[in-house]
Amino acid sequence: MRAETQANIEKIRNSLTLLGQRMDIETAPHRLEEFNARVEDPDLWNDQEGAQKLMRDRQMLVDQIGTYEAIKTGLSDNVELIELGEAEGDAEVVAEAEQALADLVETAAAKELEALLDGEADGNDTFLEINSGAGGTESCDWASMLARMYVRWAEKRGYDVELQSTSPGEEAGIKSAVYKISGPNAYGWLKSESGVHRLVRISPYDSSARRHTSFSSVWVYPVVDDNIEIEVNPADIRIDTYRSSGAGGQHVNTTDSAVRITHMPTGIVVTSSEKSQHQNRDIAMKALKSRLYQMELDRRNAAINEAHENKGDAGWGNQIRSYVLQPYQMVKDLRTGFETSDTSGVLDGDLDAVMASVLAMDASGKSRAEATAED
Repeated sequence: MRAETQANIEKIRNSLTLLGQRMDIETAPHRLEEFNARVEDPDLWNDQEGAQKLMRDRQMLVDQIGTYEAIKTGLSDNVELIELGEAEGDAEVVAEAEQALADLVETAAAKELEALLDGEADGNDTFLEINSGAGGTESCDWASMLARMYVRWAEKRGYDVELQSTSPGEEAGIKSAVYKISGPNAYGWLKSESGVHRLVRISPYDSSARRHTSFSSVWVYPVVDDNIEIEVNPADIRIDTYRSSGAGGQHVNTTDSAVRITHMPTGIVVTSSEKSQHQNRDIAMKALKSRLYQMELDRRNAAINEAHENKGDAGWGNQIRSYVLQPYQMVKDLRTGFETSDTSGVLDGDLDAVMASVLAMDASGKSRAEATAED
């Protein structure tokens, strides 16, 4: 078996290992059985939101298992064909199986990257904000070029793009723009784009045709999911009952029907004083979950605001990526060392490769340059 083929087999096996670890392949079939049992519950759709979440989670697991098994089967079948072809001296069969393995390497690598999008908000829709920085008209034009790049990228993926707001430049381009981009893993893919982007080119606004450097900043943050689930640990709450003093008749005034729930970690206190103690417990618990939900939203918004304040000025020393159009053609991500001379392709929305380099670095903790040096 050729060395290149053996290397491809090893790459596919490594991808399978990562995919299996990400979804916990040992327990996946059992979790799918549990999902299937819950789907058959006739009362499932009494809770529309819960049912929809269950169906989404089940489909995600089905897709993960299907992908894993398809790659595993493809690897096994083609290795067997190569061994059979070599044994019988059939070069055509060997060549076809080797090409199938080469194609499977690309498929497995793509699925491996998708598996890295397992952060808390990676699956969410996202907001993308672009602001021009140092460079005046040049930077405003650069900001509009970035906006076009991301819109093209999103459209190629079939994502929905909504322009939320925009501020035009005084002479050309835009000072700022905010987009909402909706689609599977929109935030997970775009989160790598937050930072300052630097452009070097011959200025179309300079009559002397001099080279200019421009900066614009990009900020990406997730759309908060309104279907967030709030889990309350029974050990974290104290439930007190007391006699209601409100109107409602003799029963209300002589029994301990009112309920007070104290959430000890946060100090939140909620009460309900209807006629039924059971009803009061239900009402108070819902009120507590609502308060905790709002607290979580406030925490996330505070984190977003802090990130916004700390994202840095759009100028020298803060850039994450350079786009050089003159005197040579090069896009380079300064975090990962990824480089490509296809500047027109990148600016036309071909961003998957550079985004993938950042995802891979986040997973391994090493840049491409470091990984290459070790090899």
